[in-house]
Amino acid sequence: MSETTVYPFSTATGTDVRVRFCPSPTGTPHVGLVRTAMFNWAYARHTGGTFIFRIEDTDPARDSEESYLQLKDALRWLKLDWDEGVDAGGPHGPYRQSERYDIYRDVVEKLKASGHIYESFATGEEIEARNVALGRDPKQGYDNFERDLTEEQRAAYRAEGRAPALRLKVPDTEISFDDLVRGEITFPAGSFSDFVVVRPNGHPLYPFVNPVDDALMGVTHVLRGEDLLSSTPRQIALYQALIEIGLTTFIPRFGHLPYVMGDKNKKLSKRDPESNLFLHRERGFIPEGLLNYLSLLGWSLSKDQDVFSVDELVAAFDVEDVNPNPARFDLKKAESINGDHIRLLEPADFAARIVPYLVSAGVVDLPLGDAREAVLTAAAPLIQERIALLGEAPGMLGFLFVTSEALVHEADALASLPKNAADILAASVTTLESIPESEWTHDRVHEALTSALIEGLGLKPRVAFGPLRVAISGRKVSPPLFESMEILGRSESLARLVLLAGSPAVVGSPAVVEGPAA
Repeated sequence: MSETTVYPFSTATGTDVRVRFCPSPTGTPHVGLVRTAMFNWAYARHTGGTFIFRIEDTDPARDSEESYLQLKDALRWLKLDWDEGVDAGGPHGPYRQSERYDIYRDVVEKLKASGHIYESFATGEEIEARNVALGRDPKQGYDNFERDLTEEQRAAYRAEGRAPALRLKVPDTEISFDDLVRGEITFPAGSFSDFVVVRPNGHPLYPFVNPVDDALMGVTHVLRGEDLLSSTPRQIALYQALIEIGLTTFIPRFGHLPYVMGDKNKKLSKRDPESNLFLHRERGFIPEGLLNYLSLLGWSLSKDQDVFSVDELVAAFDVEDVNPNPARFDLKKAESINGDHIRLLEPADFAARIVPYLVSAGVVDLPLGDAREAVLTAAAPLIQERIALLGEAPGMLGFLFVTSEALVHEADALASLPKNAADILAASVTTLESIPESEWTHDRVHEALTSALIEGLGLKPRVAFGPLRVAISGRKVSPPLFESMEILGRSESLARLVLLAGSPAVVGSPAVVEGPAA
């Protein structure tokens, strides 16, 4: 490699932009990993470029098919569609590294022939011993001393039964690049030594296969986590070699995205519950809400707008606007933004999205049937303005799908009943019995109970309607009371009031029961 050669970086813009998301299939998808995927996807969609989804599965000890399927599930759930890659195909396949070993062997041979990589027989213990003998820190690492082994020396090592690793001969010059997020970064000459690209068993390593795949797939912009920044000069050194053998004509632009931090400003790890993408899905995050929040971890649409659509994200996103400072994952803010997006859904869409949560909680079975479908259609709008997570729907709506005999009264709800709950319930029953079935609407019910309890008995609304809420829903917090009573109907509503009025919790039993009296 010439020390004076200028190696060009990509100048691609617009539709020529090619980015990739290339995770290793290990474990459950992490929100930081998903944010990386989203930023790559958003940049491709913003520029009109190409988004490639590639799998780096060259570590059989850690990789799993389950994780691979989860990665695909995650991107599809979030609607981060890809233009080339696994399942989609494309001109640069295969898109799983485990299926590309013949390609890597061919590139290795070309780099060996050109003198860019060489055989290295030294063991870790020998490298440490050499450092000690030369008065250096034993952990200083490799010092490139095998660059110029003679054929006789290599033959002698082989005669001992040693199999060589292959190392890249790195340039003895500084390596600089203009990071799209962090600006100009320079690694001085000697910052790192010749590094292993192929193990003695012939297995190519990540620092080799990752840039080779990027080069062969024409990747123009590498947007990845800050934790990989230290490996970038090694990748650039390999790119320079790949340019010299004609495998590519440019080095991609790099942009290193900020860390996602958890509690106490520690990097969010896979052990932290909030890092688990599917846990958020199980709790009831919707793709629009989660993508919106994750995009705020290092980027913003504007100073005064935290809630925006995916289309608005795509229209405005530029990787050069990403903030290099670490971003903290704030679960409460994430839930709040998710709630904002829930409220933006069309009512029918919202109702459809909560069905899986109702089914999972055992509230309903599929198919719903006409009667339950009607209850869901009427009830869903009552909670759409009140929940931040779809997973809250079963607790809020479950009482509407059971009979009075099966309704469970929560302990804290029973404990909240005032001493005069029996009188309130009795007065309510008397009042409501006068309303015919044909007039049973939430407005009519509200009007009648207001007249009887607030105007007639002089009660405050909270005291007057609290026992009714517990009787109807079994909870202290529920959807709007009178609308719920309209959905349940006259007969079921009256039955619930009578049932609670006669329960031990109301008539004076010292025991707090969870459920209506037998």
